[in-house]
Amino acid sequence: MPDALFSVEFSPPRNPEGAEKLRATRAELARVAPAFYSVTFGAGGSTRDGTLSTTLEIRQAGLDAVPHISCVASTRASVLELLQTYRAAGIRHLVALRGDAPSGMAGSGGDFRYAADLVELIRAVHGDWFHIDVAAYPETHPQARSPAEDVQNFVRKVRAGADSAITQYFYNDEAYLRFVDEVGRLGCDIPIVPGIMPITNYTQLARFSDACGAEIPRWIRRRLESFGDDRAAIRAFGADVVTALCVRLLEHGAPGLHFYTMNASTATLEIWQRAGLPVPIG
Repeated sequence: MPDALFSVEFSPPRNPEGAEKLRATRAELARVAPAFYSVTFGAGGSTRDGTLSTTLEIRQAGLDAVPHISCVASTRASVLELLQTYRAAGIRHLVALRGDAPSGMAGSGGDFRYAADLVELIRAVHGDWFHIDVAAYPETHPQARSPAEDVQNFVRKVRAGADSAITQYFYNDEAYLRFVDEVGRLGCDIPIVPGIMPITNYTQLARFSDACGAEIPRWIRRRLESFGDDRAAIRAFGADVVTALCVRLLEHGAPGLHFYTMNASTATLEIWQRAGLPVPIG
């Protein structure tokens, strides 16, 4: 596990109060020294400015900030401008995504159709300056016509120049292991880091999962439903389930873990500690 990378993800805050909360969250998570802090990019570029400002603030704090860049509603010119801004700030790591279109928008609404197109542009213009992460979907992207098509889409991103990948969150480690094996047989041997979603709010988790196609196994869903409004019980059970998942993934050779923090530190830190992830001394 010494070579594994453990990282966290934030969403751009929507108001000054959210910005203050995120700074406090970042300070708490800094205690365990994540390898990097990624910053999401909203549907249709709705948080583009927030992604930029949040990324630059993290970078100015001396931390490794990793912005998401999305195809949706993005023109070639706007992407090139954004890449130059990040390069000038010393950013050397990106997450390149197709992204989700806003409700009612057909297609990407921009100059790019797929994430592979975005990866190709970044490589063509900036060479190896940026380390490029792309998304992976062990349980299949919800808009893919078939699992086979989804695997081929991933292969295209790797062949376009992706260095590594971060998965959608999941609770079925077998799906992840099968996906890694399948793309490996097709020659894609880049690190594929599991995305980890702590369980703290069942209603919210069910809504997210229905939207993004992440499966909540029936036994987990039924247990969570049985707790009703008992948030303490949900958090305790969730910590047990997700910690065990993290341990199993690392035992099976996962190259790291990427935590979807929801801009909060408590659940991630608890899992981090219980799973025995590295914590700096002093």
